Amino acid sequence: MTKAELIDAVASAAGVTKADAEKTVQAFFDVVVSTTKKGDDKVAWPGFGSFSTTSRPARTGRNPRTGEPVQIAASKVMKFSASSTLKTTLNSK
Repeated sequence: MTKAELIDAVASAAGVTKADAEKTVQAFFDVVVSTTKKGDDKVAWPGFGSFSTTSRPARTGRNPRTGEPVQIAASKVMKFSASSTLKTTLNSK
């Protein structure tokens, strides 16, 4: 699903304009990013899942073309954990 398709679906489901749906979806993602960027906090939606950040330590990797060792810097990454309710819904027959 593309961003445009998501906006269309949200606008249709909520009965609002596409512009309002886009503002709302963008605001949601902005809040998730700004909250999780702090480090300790996570954003949870009961029945859906939670967004949080985790730290990856610096490590040595390999250049796939030459096989030479390459230093990979430490970084933060976004993590999503699905709730048990969502997992059950996705795996029901």
